[in-house]
Amino acid sequence: MSTPYPFTAIVGQDDLRLGLLLNAVSPAVGGVLVRGEKGTAKSTAVRALAALMPEVAVVPGCRFSCDPASPDPACPDGPHAEAAGVARAARTVELPVGASEDRLVGALDIERALSEGVKAFEPGLLADAHRGILYVDEVNLLHDHLVDLLLDAAAMGASYVEREGVSVRHAARFLLVGTMNPEEGELRPQLLDRFGLTVEVSASRDTDERVEVVRRRLAYDDDPEGFAARWAEEENALRERIAAARALLPRVVLGDGVLRQIAATCAAFEVDGMRADIVMARTATALAAWAGREEVTADDVRQAALLALPHRRRRNPFDAPGLDEDKLDQTLDEAGPQENSDGDDDPDPGPDGGGDGGGGGGVPPQADGEDRTPPQPPQGQGSEGDSPSPAPENAPGRPAGGEQQPVAAAEPFRTKMLSVPGLGEGAAGRRSRARTEHGRTTGARRPEGALTKLHLAATVQAAAPHQHARGRAGRGLVVRRDDLRQATREGREGNLVLFVVDASGSMAARQRMSAVKGAVLSLLLDAYQRRDKVGLVTFRGKEADVALPPTSSVDAAAARLESLPTGGRTPLAAGLLKAHDVLRVERLRDPSRRPLLVVVTDGRATGGPEPVALAGRAARLHRSEGTASVVVDCESGYVRLGLAGELARELGGTAVTLDELRADSIAGLVKDVTAAGRAA
Repeated sequence: MSTPYPFTAIVGQDDLRLGLLLNAVSPAVGGVLVRGEKGTAKSTAVRALAALMPEVAVVPGCRFSCDPASPDPACPDGPHAEAAGVARAARTVELPVGASEDRLVGALDIERALSEGVKAFEPGLLADAHRGILYVDEVNLLHDHLVDLLLDAAAMGASYVEREGVSVRHAARFLLVGTMNPEEGELRPQLLDRFGLTVEVSASRDTDERVEVVRRRLAYDDDPEGFAARWAEEENALRERIAAARALLPRVVLGDGVLRQIAATCAAFEVDGMRADIVMARTATALAAWAGREEVTADDVRQAALLALPHRRRRNPFDAPGLDEDKLDQTLDEAGPQENSDGDDDPDPGPDGGGDGGGGGGVPPQADGEDRTPPQPPQGQGSEGDSPSPAPENAPGRPAGGEQQPVAAAEPFRTKMLSVPGLGEGAAGRRSRARTEHGRTTGARRPEGALTKLHLAATVQAAAPHQHARGRAGRGLVVRRDDLRQATREGREGNLVLFVVDASGSMAARQRMSAVKGAVLSLLLDAYQRRDKVGLVTFRGKEADVALPPTSSVDAAAARLESLPTGGRTPLAAGLLKAHDVLRVERLRDPSRRPLLVVVTDGRATGGPEPVALAGRAARLHRSEGTASVVVDCESGYVRLGLAGELARELGGTAVTLDELRADSIAGLVKDVTAAGRAA
């Protein structure tokens, strides 16, 4: 086994280290979600924490790590006779993004369960992680149903496996740690709320600190064991401090004044539900124990708020997690006199100066949130469109033709569902019909590999004709492997929604472009809720640009859309051909994810030889490959040329006018897309 990187050798990242250590002191805090850019020691810190966790005593031979002092009475390996336990190191179990449900929760031997009535259970990762650490890297990429199972087990402290009337339960209490890069997509707000704490991490901009990071990493890579030995003393000291804080934790007093501050803070920031209050109370108690105190102070409450509330303030997928520190201080001051009555004469004590990570929480987690997905300028004449503000008139690369400054998007609105016709087999989501592991049962088939979803009626029907030949004598059904049938299910999949947005001069009218951005923003919000990937292609001047390659980060698409300028000619064909290139590459990367093309334009095509004919040929190229499409017609005025409608016919899709985008108008588009696709 490789030597882990020492926890105490990690440079900086105070909030990250503090969040992990508080959970090591009090697992009841509820775990920690680490958000940040790649290469910021997220995984290194989590793996290093395992070496600091106290050893656990387990029942010998128990696959579920039962505590010999109080074994689980419902343990599948029990009941356990009284015996001396054996000590072992706390485990760190990693959950791969592509894990199956059976790998996570465990699997029953269905054949033995039906024929012998035996609960033959193979434990999953939740059982392995009991009384240890369960680490999920890139938790935002984990399938929703796995995240639901994971967080339910974390909340209840137990895992339940039920298949066709056979049920197994075992204890599953663990420290849950998830890491994610927000550029690759967000977690749903409901799931964010299930993590006790969240911390934002980013690479240091301090030269000396970056030099020290590189120096230590190179030294570790050259000699892992020698490097770990040099940090052994600091590691032992931190390990002892964790043990001391755990022992002190039951004696920490959480006074009524502090509880009032916690409640006032949660109310002031309008967080939903009561989970935030409970997590803040547990975090503040752990902070006091970590500092070696038996009483919670106002500073503990402040740090707890900075760790427990930012991700619960998120109101929609385009909001960056964050907390207004001035408002936080004001709220604590207003509730402070209530705390003084309990004997605390200093309502705003200085920050705790103790040990590693003791000062964490002082840097607001949202400090880097606004910059975590910096717009990357695409190559080509549209590169200045991704800047937070438009480039000056004399900026290099500015196209001729009177470019307009970016305008704000109109207020987004709810849209009805767009879907791709047919039955897909893509990633689990909430948009188009697909064959999935979860959903309504539509039939049965012979299993290909391990059986995951038994179709009981089909299995009994397959086994019934052979009972006499198999010598059945008792009441039990004689079932063989060949009799088992896998249930086929139909659910929903996520799609790739590729937006092709006309940013030419004909779209530059401020009111029109504001409405267009509002409509695209509404569709982006819908894509977030339906777990889609999104991409953004823009065209203006002489060429088209990929403003955002296909990604799960819908808020990144919204940021690029917000800064989109307009001006110049209308290279419609270039936009469609660029979209074709994007879809071609994505079909190679993810062939099971079906695309939906949304073209936002007035249908005009200018610039170059035969621009209209070339645009028609590009549209027919999409049609020949069966790409589902919708054209949002942005033409306005009393006299309409109907060019967008003609483009939709060339694409084999449907068109809708800009005025019809509001309210329920766009919702019926894909029904029309389906009909148009069949007619074509």
